[in-house]
Amino acid sequence: MNRLEKLYPVFILTAAAAGLALGTVDAVPPAAQAVITPFLMIMLTAAFYPISFQGLRAACSSRRFAGAALLINFVWTPLFAWVLAGLFLGDHPALWIGFVMLMVTPCTDWYIVFTKLARGNMALAAALLPLNLVLQVLLLPAYLLLFTGASGTIAPGVLIETIVFILGIPFLAAAALRFAASARRNWKKRIDAVTAPLPVLFLCLAVAAMFASQGTLLPANMELLLLLLMPILLFFTVNFGISWFGGGFIGLDGAGRVSLTMTTLARNSPAALAIALAAFPGEPLIALTLLIGPLLEIPVLAAVTQLLLRLRG
Repeated sequence: MNRLEKLYPVFILTAAAAGLALGTVDAVPPAAQAVITPFLMIMLTAAFYPISFQGLRAACSSRRFAGAALLINFVWTPLFAWVLAGLFLGDHPALWIGFVMLMVTPCTDWYIVFTKLARGNMALAAALLPLNLVLQVLLLPAYLLLFTGASGTIAPGVLIETIVFILGIPFLAAAALRFAASARRNWKKRIDAVTAPLPVLFLCLAVAAMFASQGTLLPANMELLLLLLMPILLFFTVNFGISWFGGGFIGLDGAGRVSLTMTTLARNSPAALAIALAAFPGEPLIALTLLIGPLLEIPVLAAVTQLLLRLRG
């Protein structure tokens, strides 16, 4: 890990702080909301670029990895989130719903970047994205109805749009870049040099935009951070142990265990927030929970990245 990589957590936290500050300016939140998706698309395009199609095919056949990830993300995690919400947020229904929405939606964007920073298996991580994306959006209404009594209706158009913009276009753009790099040898070094810093750069921009998009809502309700602190930290601590040691138990190598750990820790805050704003327009505290979540999640993922690098030597 070079000196610049050690500063990535600082960059990400600075981006979150900058977003909070910019969100207090009246004209900023609408503009910030409009650029979240483009920033995520550029970030994923650059993150997908180094992944070979041969590696993706091999990753799709890794049943141990996919089975473990889906079991943890869509069976264990919803049950665990429901228990934590009941223990810590029983007197706050809006926070309960927001917490469950956050925890049952595994990340489909910046988890790729953190996996790369921790030097995990990028092909495995990328191969899991379509399953994570489709299952979380299809199952979220069922989780809400089952665990909170709320019925969140998600239109098919939302699912299609999410797949096309957040996954499909970046994947095709990365494939086009790889083709161009292979067709012209003198282009490869240029493309490599341009794309290398983009994942972290646009991760920081997306984080800043996400926090800025909600204006003063978060700064005005920071006391709720304390209510969410314990369940969120317990979630990350327990799931880290299950994924890291479970990955070793089922025979994954070090890079595979990193990918499993990251996909079971990182949560899809932007997608969950968009769904919450559409499904619960009269409940701002639900959206607030989905903003407080990444406020704690990002430092945790940055710390986990350093820990995984040390565990692997």
